[in-house]
Amino acid sequence: MEKDYSNLHRGLVLKYFWQIMRQFKVSLFSVVILTVASSALDVFIPLQYLRLWNVLTANDFTVVKVAQSIILLVLFLNFFRWILRRISGFSLAYFEAETIAGLRKQAFSYMIEHSHSFFVNNFSGSLAQRINRYARAFEKITDRMMADGLPLIVRSVGTVIAIYSLSPKYSYILTVFCVVFLLTAFIYIRLKLKYDVIVAEADSKTTGALSDSIGNHSSIQLFTGQNYERERVGGVIREQEKKMVFNWYLWEGLGSIESFYSLAIEFIIFWVVIGDWKLGLITLPVIVLLQNYLIRLIENLWSFGGIVRAYYESFADAEEMAVILSTPYEIVDDPAQEMDKIKGEVMFENVQYVYENNTSKVLDDFSLTIPAGQKIAIVGSSGAGKTTFVRLLLRLFNLNSGKIMIDGIDISKVSQKNLREKISFVPQDPVLFHRSLLENIRYGKRDATDEEVLIAAHLAHCDEFIDALPNGYETYVGERGVKLSGGERQRVAIARAILKDAPILVLDEATSSLDSHSESLIQDALHTLIRGKTTIVIAHRLSTIREMDRIIVIEKGKIIEDGIHDELVKKESGLYKKFWDLQAGGFRNVI
Repeated sequence: MEKDYSNLHRGLVLKYFWQIMRQFKVSLFSVVILTVASSALDVFIPLQYLRLWNVLTANDFTVVKVAQSIILLVLFLNFFRWILRRISGFSLAYFEAETIAGLRKQAFSYMIEHSHSFFVNNFSGSLAQRINRYARAFEKITDRMMADGLPLIVRSVGTVIAIYSLSPKYSYILTVFCVVFLLTAFIYIRLKLKYDVIVAEADSKTTGALSDSIGNHSSIQLFTGQNYERERVGGVIREQEKKMVFNWYLWEGLGSIESFYSLAIEFIIFWVVIGDWKLGLITLPVIVLLQNYLIRLIENLWSFGGIVRAYYESFADAEEMAVILSTPYEIVDDPAQEMDKIKGEVMFENVQYVYENNTSKVLDDFSLTIPAGQKIAIVGSSGAGKTTFVRLLLRLFNLNSGKIMIDGIDISKVSQKNLREKISFVPQDPVLFHRSLLENIRYGKRDATDEEVLIAAHLAHCDEFIDALPNGYETYVGERGVKLSGGERQRVAIARAILKDAPILVLDEATSSLDSHSESLIQDALHTLIRGKTTIVIAHRLSTIREMDRIIVIEKGKIIEDGIHDELVKKESGLYKKFWDLQAGGFRNVI
């Protein structure tokens, strides 16, 4: 079963490789033809030396011109072979560079369309490594096949044919030797394949562990976890080391077998040669040529193990990416409709959602209508379903049942791109690109002019801190925006939303990381931003939502309260009142 599984994956790898390779067929076929021709000359040129040796051993100085003509022919053939190899090298460089770039684009373009849960369940560092290993696998296979594999086939077959033309007996011996040598190497490497896969998996695991620790370096420092992480990551590295060493020992075993075969064939050939020379059945020039061919043949066959090793290791490296490329998207577009200009009415109708591998319903027969332009707040305890509500609206997950509509259009019937163009989302903890502030803000509307970006930044009060930076809007913010404070990142996220100007706005407590002064400034910007828009606020601090048109209280995936602030705080047994009392009087009670 494992064998079929591996064959399936190699078939997938070849399928995806060919999708890009076929775009450069002319370069590929040029390399193949030129390599075959130059390798054939490697076999043919020594035959000309045999002619020369035969002429020279005749001790007839009247045939000097014949010898000179042979030398000139050898010079021409060597020069012609040199030209073929140079053209082949340039063609191969072009073909590999273009194909590798195409494979990286192919892998990234498909991967980036995967669902939110796909990226949640995979380390970003591991995913990046899979793309690079996928491209490098092609490079390794192509290099070995063109530099060693194809020449090996041509030279081995050509050598056996050339020797057959001189003495069939030796060609039979060499044919048996080639078959035994190649068959042994192939079977050995096939049996060892599973260990190559284990090493590739261990490498991915090490990369994931490194990415996890490095990406959380601040937590490690704050909790003084350096020694713990050294031991933890060191343990993963040691496990990889054990698997790599064992795998390399296996390769040494194959090398030992091949060395024994090489010694044996050399002994057999020259034992027979001595007998034939004694009987006058073979001449000295033919013996020299035979030795030359034998050395070259052994060198070529010796590289066979490395070729097969590179072949299987490369496929093992590429398999993980091939599996991703063959994995269907969890969220599939069925764009039967398009939303153009919308008013912004949002309707959840009998929505039910259960996380994978979980039995409890996050949203249970959930129904809610938000008229266009209405401002609502969603309140609830941790795990009540607030975040799930937003993710389902953005279609980051598929519903189990029910439907969500915008202006009466089922969002599952429009493309994800079309849907998300209509919604601006400001998260509680924005994550920025390691790019300039100008680029980060412009991400809300990528065709925006610099002037539009500056206006949005001003409305979000970003210019207050950006103008103080040495490079201003050209300042790079670091990975995930770590060079900025939480409040500064939120202002950038709000500027993005202002620039995007979508009819539906979702705010996940967009002012939670701001100080009182900054919050008052942002509140002014938000009043401008939400005007005329359907606004959904995920509320953590209830003081920020008192002026909402409606407040929706969720508990265990159901709506249990719906009203305005003044109404809800009057319900003595209400959950909203309980939250309000805790936040308004909690510190007084503690004191």
